[in-house]
Amino acid sequence: MESKEIIELPLDVSVDIDEGIEKFQSFMMSYSSAIKEVRTKLEILDKEFKVKRKRNPIEYIKSRVKEPRSIIGKLKRKGLELTLESAKKNLNDIAGIRVICSFVSDIYEIADMLKRQDDITLIKEKDYIKNPKPNGYRSFHMVLEIPIFFSNHVEPVRIEVQIRTIAMDFWASLEHKLYYKTAGKAPVHIKSDLKECADVISKTDIKMQNIQQELERLN
Repeated sequence: MESKEIIELPLDVSVDIDEGIEKFQSFMMSYSSAIKEVRTKLEILDKEFKVKRKRNPIEYIKSRVKEPRSIIGKLKRKGLELTLESAKKNLNDIAGIRVICSFVSDIYEIADMLKRQDDITLIKEKDYIKNPKPNGYRSFHMVLEIPIFFSNHVEPVRIEVQIRTIAMDFWASLEHKLYYKTAGKAPVHIKSDLKECADVISKTDIKMQNIQQELERLN
């Protein structure tokens, strides 16, 4: 009897090569499908805003599915089993969407609209706008679970959604480049300087929203 070829797949799954590849592809497809589902919902909400209020609350949307190395690294840091099942059960950010809004009020409206949809289950949320992180980071985070309909089954998939303004995204991107990549070498004052910048940006966000609301009242 001919022996089957065995390979070592990402996440330490030793299985028949065909079965292993199919399992891994199905795993990744579930998360990419979840991103498509949520992106579509967001695009519909954005278009509805445009029709009803004559403006788009969403500036742009970014999305990604974690690379296998990142998934493995996170499981290792958490001391978890290196399997696809473990990743699905314990990691909520394998699929991620970042929604960049014009104003702070738009963030909460978009979040509420998503949570009200019948096929979305809110797993958890963290409001880093009302309660910023110590370093000044601001954003609204949600973990959502949505059903993905395949040919012979329905699979619930979790996806992390981060919603922030252009200014918040600008700060977060630069903070990562300026601080975290040189955290071990950066002068002590860098942390407080970045926090100060975050506070200035937050005040600008509030002022821009006040201007926008005043103009809406005039119209």
